[in-house]
Amino acid sequence: MPASTAKSLRVAVLADSDTRWKWGALTANRIKPSEFTESSESAEPAESRKSVDSDIRLDGFLLRGRATPTARQLEEVGVRADSLREVTAVEFLREMTKESYDILVLALVGGGVQAMLHGLAHAWQGRAQRPVVVTGYVGVVYEKLADGLLLRHGADLVLANSRQDAERFRAVYEGVGADASSVTEVALPFLGGAAYEKSDPYTVVFAAQPSVPESRKDRAYLLERLIRHARKHPEREVLLKLRSKPGEHTTHIEELPYQKLAQKEDLPANFRLVYGNMGEVLDRTDLLVTVSSTAALESLHRRIPTVVLTDLGVREALGNHHFVGSGCLASWDQLDAGHEPVPDAEWVSRQGVAAEGEYATAFDEARERITGLLAAGELPPLAPYYTPVTAPGYLPGVLARHHLAPDGSPLPGAPAADKAPSPVRQIVRRAARGAYRHGVQRVAPVIRRMGEL
Repeated sequence: MPASTAKSLRVAVLADSDTRWKWGALTANRIKPSEFTESSESAEPAESRKSVDSDIRLDGFLLRGRATPTARQLEEVGVRADSLREVTAVEFLREMTKESYDILVLALVGGGVQAMLHGLAHAWQGRAQRPVVVTGYVGVVYEKLADGLLLRHGADLVLANSRQDAERFRAVYEGVGADASSVTEVALPFLGGAAYEKSDPYTVVFAAQPSVPESRKDRAYLLERLIRHARKHPEREVLLKLRSKPGEHTTHIEELPYQKLAQKEDLPANFRLVYGNMGEVLDRTDLLVTVSSTAALESLHRRIPTVVLTDLGVREALGNHHFVGSGCLASWDQLDAGHEPVPDAEWVSRQGVAAEGEYATAFDEARERITGLLAAGELPPLAPYYTPVTAPGYLPGVLARHHLAPDGSPLPGAPAADKAPSPVRQIVRRAARGAYRHGVQRVAPVIRRMGEL
């Protein structure tokens, strides 16, 4: 049964990548009921604070897969938990039958959320009480809106990071006849940090993305323009902010890391490649440049001049169409000439960022809803929109990828959870993951280029 008391709250977060772990753990801290919330919001960047206060126990679970974060990535995220371990889907479900939590945050890709909702519904059959189940998105939702949302339907709370997203989410659910009451407006949990102050030297940061743009030609173009900007402005410091090192994966696959492209370039003295926590990089940023990264929203929240590039067009495939109306769209030619954008106040407000005094209360509705659900004691069974009746040709495949049958039960031969993997199996798993990443970053691009001959 749930473990709520006057002194402690138990929260579990299941994540499948470094960025989703960051979102899930920080969200867990933001949405805790008011009795577990500090009297005032800290002005420090959210990433720099420990996400688990003394009255909360947070257990982290990393879903084993291609994007399972490395130790270095977890350290860079900077979010701590009381426990953190890697699991398969079936191992996690069995853990949820043995442990009692108040809140469960599913920080997964849509198919993973759907599988866990059905798996948990099966695991919790006949149970009088269960945790409040929460899910959402790690950043900007610019593609597969209906697909991703319907795969998340069935959680008690589906978090929307802005007023605009909340309206879109409800419209999708209501449009298919699904219950839309779970949609809850919040904000990105990692916004924060000191307001912008000009630094010396003036620092330009390009926030790279693993999969946008995809082609070698486009990525080489962006790198060349960044290097050209550094040469044109030797008085500026120009930083290429990287998400991962070669061989590591984030939420998206990166086939052509900028590091490898940069190895062939003669880099100017004022140009550097950097890793690290995005909040710390923003502390010294005077101009944030990106194609469509969520880092743009972090930057706008701190009122740092922010540019969303138009060089490759304004296209849905790039995600920069999301920023139409923001006032942030510009090209490298304009930046080379000294242009600094002025964001549109109404657009920014609708995105849940840089709103005067509103961020501190952005999670109030979620806290109130969770408080009410915990007080209710017994909650109804999880009821996703997709079932063997509504999606008989789709749902079984989604569940099978996580070794679950159409009714949410483990398939025969699914990984056992009653014992830890042997040292040999751990080595095999690491080798398989390394082989997959090698194939994505080395073999696949070669095959693609051969196919273009």
